[in-house]
Amino acid sequence: MADSDSNKEFLDKKLQEKLHIAKIVRKTVLTVLIAFVVLFAGVIGGGYLYVRSALKPVDPDNKEPVKVQIPIGSSVSQIASILEKNDIIKSAIVFKYYVKFKNESGFQAGNYQFNQSMTIQEIVERLKKGELMGEAAIKLTIPEGLQLSEIADIIAKHTPYSKKEIMNQLTNQQFIKQMQKKYPNTITDDIFNGRIKYALEGYLYPATYSFYEESPPLAEIIETMIKKTDEMLVPYRNKMKELSLSTHQFLTLASLVEEEATEKADREKIASVFYNRLEKNMPLQTDPTVLYSLGKHKERVYYKDLEVNSPYNTYKHKGLPPGPIANAGKQSLDAVANPADTNYFYFLATKEGEVIFTKTLDEHNKEKAKHITEKD
Repeated sequence: MADSDSNKEFLDKKLQEKLHIAKIVRKTVLTVLIAFVVLFAGVIGGGYLYVRSALKPVDPDNKEPVKVQIPIGSSVSQIASILEKNDIIKSAIVFKYYVKFKNESGFQAGNYQFNQSMTIQEIVERLKKGELMGEAAIKLTIPEGLQLSEIADIIAKHTPYSKKEIMNQLTNQQFIKQMQKKYPNTITDDIFNGRIKYALEGYLYPATYSFYEESPPLAEIIETMIKKTDEMLVPYRNKMKELSLSTHQFLTLASLVEEEATEKADREKIASVFYNRLEKNMPLQTDPTVLYSLGKHKERVYYKDLEVNSPYNTYKHKGLPPGPIANAGKQSLDAVANPADTNYFYFLATKEGEVIFTKTLDEHNKEKAKHITEKD
């Protein structure tokens, strides 16, 4: 009996010790949990206040102009660092995530004038529009549909560089490789196909470019145009995947639409004809590729011209030509991204600029006889 009482006391004592230890553990865990919640709330609250503050102007009352240079090829991170260094924004990190969250892009290089009273959105808009300080020393307007050699003529006319120097730069393999490293989504290995006439044909976007030096580096002039192409292609990336087109194929097809289109042309329908022909494994038979093969401009392509021996001749070779034959503008990019849904396989442009679409070769030949042959 004594032994039983002794065991009971021992077990009660052990139980009390365990309950005491459990109470201490619960108290400790609760204390740690409360401390963690307080710390977490402090971090979240502090982070919120930090971001909220960083989104506001550095000094709403300070409109003193600050000159800031954004170098060519600058990434969003680099631009953010430059702005922070010049006290135009409070936080480069917040600026970078703001731009990402808002899906902003298309920032332009150049010499800007900002002030500390500007909001982040005002800074973003200025960078997108390229609202630069002062008058441009050089303005280059590159129209749609030009070939590389024609663009070189325009650059030569407005800068100290000769056409030979410009073409040498445009065909310099080391320079092209540098551009590929900077813009890998746009300048791909496809441009190094040995059948291509000029690797950068179709990669200099048609736009007006302003330069604020009397003699900007030639490499900078060309890179500015490549960078613009890279920026312009961003909205089309998903469409390219849907259409199973590489960047190079997309630009090539857009260049064909650009060269075939007239002012009155329905580019979406022209694009649909090319897609329909590609799907049926029919040759594209587009005259501008023959002219590109011949290396000359002519009002009309004759039957003898169709025999020119060139990989660009789409009368002799099925599928797309090796690369773009000109620079395509936004309308042609849009048309290739969103072609009309048609069953047309032929089209022709009349002398008045109208484009007539037909489904069969017989229909096409009748329209050709009516609008072209009979009027010669």
